[in-house]
Amino acid sequence: MSLPDGAAEALDQFTGSAGWEQRARLLMQWGERLAPLSEAEKTEPHRVHGCESKVWLLAEQHDGRWQFRASSDARLLRGLLALLLVRVEDLSSAELLQLDLAAWFEQLGLGRQLSPSRSNGLNAVLQRMAQLAAGD
Repeated sequence: MSLPDGAAEALDQFTGSAGWEQRARLLMQWGERLAPLSEAEKTEPHRVHGCESKVWLLAEQHDGRWQFRASSDARLLRGLLALLLVRVEDLSSAELLQLDLAAWFEQLGLGRQLSPSRSNGLNAVLQRMAQLAAGD
């Protein structure tokens, strides 16, 4: 399966960066790319549980393809969310359900830097996406 354009760009940038400090800066920059959510969108039904930080996720489906918007109160997590969103952009439900999140962050060179709590939080976001894709 080929990567969406944004994911290919992210992969290119992150594999081209040397060391954690450069990747951390990149992560912050990617977090700035997230479209802000309005206060009206930051409601309990959109909240993802299982994250230490507050995370909100909104989803829409167009022609069988998913588009997500997300935000968090944590800067580093916003960057990780941005990288997750570019990877899942325009996937079908079936493709979304097959996504290997750990492998994606390994490809980016971020796997070792994900603390267990961040990893759990990202998995909670992916599980929420899967629930939406499954029609829950």
